[in-house]
Parts: sequence; C-alpha cells; structure tokens
Amino acid sequence: MASNHYFSAQPAGEESRRPLQVVLAGAVRDLNTANGIFSPGRVDQGTAVLLNAVEDPPASGNLLDVGCGWGPMALTMALKSPQAQVYAVDVNERALGLTRDNAASLGLANVTAATPGDLDPELRFDTIWSNPPIRVGKAELHSLLQLWINRLAPAGTAWLVVQRNLGSDSLQRWMAAEFGDEFTVSRAHSSRGFRLLKVKRAD
Repeated sequence: MASNHYFSAQPAGEESRRPLQVVLAGAVRDLNTANGIFSPGRVDQGTAVLLNAVEDPPASGNLLDVGCGWGPMALTMALKSPQAQVYAVDVNERALGLTRDNAASLGLANVTAATPGDLDPELRFDTIWSNPPIRVGKAELHSLLQLWINRLAPAGTAWLVVQRNLGSDSLQRWMAAEFGDEFTVSRAHSSRGFRLLKVKRAD
C-alpha cells in the first residue's frame, strides 16, 4: 500500500490545507480540507447518498462515524443531534485532525475524533454511519465490520453506503450470514449506483 494513500496512518507529503465550502445538515458550512485524505474536495457521491437518505440520528446517546475523512458524516450527526456524543474514527491522522478542527470551527463540542484503538472498547453505539473503505480488501473490510457492528447497542442501527459494482449485494449477503439472528440486514435505499444497507440489532 502506498504511503500516501488515504488508508495510511501518516500520509506522505507535507499537509496542505485549503478552504472547503459544503452543505451539511441543510446549511452552507465553511470548513477546511487537505491533501492525503479521502475525497478532499467535496462530499463524495456515496456519502451524499447516505446523508440524503438516512434516518435522522437519535437525539442523544453515542453515535459513530466509521472512516470519517474530513468529517461530513460526524459533523452532520453532531449538528442534528447536539445532545448526543459523536465519535469519528479513522486510521488517517490527518483526517482526524481535520475533523477535530472542523468540529471546533462549527462550535461542536460533542465530537470526538480518534483512531479505532483509542476508543474505549466498552462503548456501545446507538447509530453507526459509514462509507466503508471497500478497496482495503475483503478480509480487512470484514474485520472492520465485525468490530463495529458488534458494538451496536441493543436496538441500534448501522447504515452503510456501498457502491453496487463494488460488491454491495454480496456484502449484504455476507453480513446477513455473519451476524445471525440478533441482527436484521436489509437494503434501505438505492441511488446513483449506490446501495444504502441497514443493519438493525434486536432489542
């Protein structure tokens, strides 16, 4: 894996930040982005599909963004649910720094950005939103999903957006078999070649 790939903990090259203006939670937001992260110039298409179709997050509790990038999902959850605690995880330290700074610029004190290993393993999440890194390979992707979906709270819901031609339907079948009767896996929405998959844990 190239050291400057956005899956890297420390992307190669000096960080170069620049302004980014996007619409999140129904309003224009002035944020920052940088090189060496996922979709640095915009809200990527898959994330936009999720944000347009997903149910609003719970008003309180623990909410999780897996693979946060510069923060569009975590920031949206924090804006919509100011009484909730939002956790944003990524392996890319540059992405985490941007998410922290973007949250601060919006006055969002309810966002914690951290590497997966830095989160309390006892935390359980009422909602998970993710545009998972399909290109890391099947084994690593499955390991990531096993880690986080099993940390859903009772009655918690995970929402995953996956491109159809990158295996969304086979991933849905794998999750249904992997997570068993305690979880219900379904396709909640399809748009622009993406599937929005819903994983619901039993009460």
